[in-house]
Amino acid sequence: MRKILYQSIILVSKKLGLWVFILYAWFIATGFFIFFPFRVTTSIRFYRVLFNNRGWFFHLWCAWKQFHNFTDVFFDRFLLHEFNDITYSSEGWEHLEETLKNKSGGILLMSHMGNWEIAAHLLKRKKKELKLLLYMGVKQKEQIEQVQKESLAHSGIKIIAVDQEGGSPFDIVEGIKFIESGGLVSLTGDLIWKKDQRTVPVKFLGHEVFLPKAPYLLALLSGAPLFVFFAFRTRKKQYYFTLSEPIYIQTSSRDKRTEAIWQAAQRYADILETKLRRHPLQWYHFKPFLPRNPNRRSNKRPRF
Repeated sequence: MRKILYQSIILVSKKLGLWVFILYAWFIATGFFIFFPFRVTTSIRFYRVLFNNRGWFFHLWCAWKQFHNFTDVFFDRFLLHEFNDITYSSEGWEHLEETLKNKSGGILLMSHMGNWEIAAHLLKRKKKELKLLLYMGVKQKEQIEQVQKESLAHSGIKIIAVDQEGGSPFDIVEGIKFIESGGLVSLTGDLIWKKDQRTVPVKFLGHEVFLPKAPYLLALLSGAPLFVFFAFRTRKKQYYFTLSEPIYIQTSSRDKRTEAIWQAAQRYADILETKLRRHPLQWYHFKPFLPRNPNRRSNKRPRF
């Protein structure tokens, strides 16, 4: 979507009413659903695995709702910035409070579920002194993504953008230094950004999938706790944040690192699956995540 078009819709909606944004978002979501059959097929395949006891029409309906629910990400961004009209409740916040109190730094492991962008803004507003760094991927020619990054940076959130050619090793070093200064570093845990990216295999929905290894390496090298974080939309203008207990990746010897990283990644995958079953229509991962063969299931522990 073009930046100027997006900003024009916001301007018209402010003058004529929120119905303009809602109607426009419905047509955009419907257009993507009709004209991007590969993405729809990917979603249907995913929901077929998640709800293997339901029929094809139900899986199609889930994909339809997934596409249209995704527009809430943009609508709530609009409500938050223009009207400051988003509230939230939270569970597990005390785990993070302890880390912030000790100024020891930590890692927030987010996912393509719910609305992590709204969460980042609200966390920063809750604690203005909070130091937050986000690692974010870069898509070429995506102007709305640029608006997103500009908005986050304006809120005082530091952004490290990584394109598909790969980031610099200094990006990780910068993240470690940021943690050591008492800050929180956030990464997504469910998206492989480039082909040669280091990954770790885990079991998810009965299948073997691969997750990025970077969050766990960052936790291992920094010694900081890792928190699995979600921000789910419970109703209009209302969110619910959940944080896991801290996950530490510590080993007594170098040859045990792989095992420790796998255990942490599998714990994240288990939490992700649990949250997915509770909020299946807020799964906004539109790229293939499961193996293309739905019968390929992994019932045993991955080998390294």
